[in-house]
Amino acid sequence: MSNDTQTVSVPHLGGSQIGYRFGEEYDASKPTLVLVNSFTTSVELYRPQFASEELSGAANLLSIEPFGHGATRAAYEQFTYWDSAVANLQVLEALGIERAFVLGTSQGGWIAARMAMLAPATVQGVLLLGTSMDYESPRSRERGCWDGIEFCSPSIDALAEPVGDDWVVPTDFVDAVLGAGLGEDVSEDERGFWHSVYQQNYTGDDGRHRLRVCTINLRDRDGLHARLDGVRCPVLWLQGTADQVYSVANAEEEITFFTGSSDAELRVVEGGQHFMSASHPDVVNAAAAEFVQRWA
Repeated sequence: MSNDTQTVSVPHLGGSQIGYRFGEEYDASKPTLVLVNSFTTSVELYRPQFASEELSGAANLLSIEPFGHGATRAAYEQFTYWDSAVANLQVLEALGIERAFVLGTSQGGWIAARMAMLAPATVQGVLLLGTSMDYESPRSRERGCWDGIEFCSPSIDALAEPVGDDWVVPTDFVDAVLGAGLGEDVSEDERGFWHSVYQQNYTGDDGRHRLRVCTINLRDRDGLHARLDGVRCPVLWLQGTADQVYSVANAEEEITFFTGSSDAELRVVEGGQHFMSASHPDVVNAAAAEFVQRWA
């Protein structure tokens, strides 16, 4: 197993190819930490985690790309976050991994929670980074979270019509995601890197369609509040004070909804951005390594 992104076949959604990446050679003596990326990014979001000797020493790192992202492809044209949660569990089964921890950033957080609900015997613990367990509700905005309807709707409309083979995702779309995830002080090298990644992943009419469904999923997702008592494993939530998408006030309330969890803890990270695995990798890597070692 190499550092390159690979695909594995799973049966969900009529047969799917799921993109994934291992950080190092798989070591069966160590626990596994699954990394689930944020909206329209890819396994590349977790470059700082793959580069961390502390974290890779504590666990096998396995990043899995949800439907609509990276190298993942489905036979069906429509998909939801529940589909990505099921497929991720099928990836673990296909790779012969019986139990794992799951870390998710933003949308990756609610995919991780879904995985824990669907397979409590498989998911050993959940780490949430800059996320929410709500839908795009008035309650969410009252607690200082963004207006995801306002953010997503223009792109959903703009991506509605078929395009030619030469189409690539506009850089304005990428810059909007980077601004929300990392703030305005994104280096030109980082910005250029993500422009290239996005324009490889979202090309032609298939890329347009996958990008549109991803955006619809974000805007129109279902909330999880009434289901969170189904998460029985330990939960560690890291929420940044500089997160422009989801607020500390929201996290403070929602961590109390994990009433079935054996341990549910919120840690507030001063200056942490929405994509905290990139903005504060040392904090995230240390917390993840300690969490996995404590609960493995």
